[in-house]
Amino acid sequence: MRVIAATNRDLPQLVVRRQFREDLYYRLNVFPVALPPLRERADDIPALVTAFLRRFARQAGKRIDDVAPDAMWRLLAYNWPGNVRELQNVIERAVIFARHNVLDLDSLPDLSASPSPVQINATAAADSVGPRTIAEVERWYVEQVLTETRWVIEGERGAARRLGLHPNTLRSRLKRWGVSRPPFGEANN
Repeated sequence: MRVIAATNRDLPQLVVRRQFREDLYYRLNVFPVALPPLRERADDIPALVTAFLRRFARQAGKRIDDVAPDAMWRLLAYNWPGNVRELQNVIERAVIFARHNVLDLDSLPDLSASPSPVQINATAAADSVGPRTIAEVERWYVEQVLTETRWVIEGERGAARRLGLHPNTLRSRLKRWGVSRPPFGEANN
């Protein structure tokens, strides 16, 4: 029999204070996996949002295809004190309130009460972790969408449509940022 257990508690400290059984701790501690909080791995947010969006839209019988860029930026900029469970609940609520086939700011709850700035590991900022400006988050998100669309800019499945931009506007921003399509093999990863 295999048991998978998760906690946000410091079990070794609880064992020392005799608030958690030592024998149980050692039975559970076969293969520990430490997962940092969502605020420390913000680059996971778009994938989690997409997965939750698909699940809850299907459950609600709604057709919601994408997330508006300003809504995604708001999600990326939030601190997520409630971690992945809070993100899941926010997306479920947003799907319930969504009036269009794109999840927008009007669907999201007020996330402005974040206790501290988010830490984003964005490729646009030389892979350093630290507070980000909206411009840096925008560039990072655009690059994420380009990667997901395999650098297809135009068309129904292109990055421009997903971002709510005209293809020429997207090309202009990429030129201004100095962002170009990676070599063929890297763009398809």
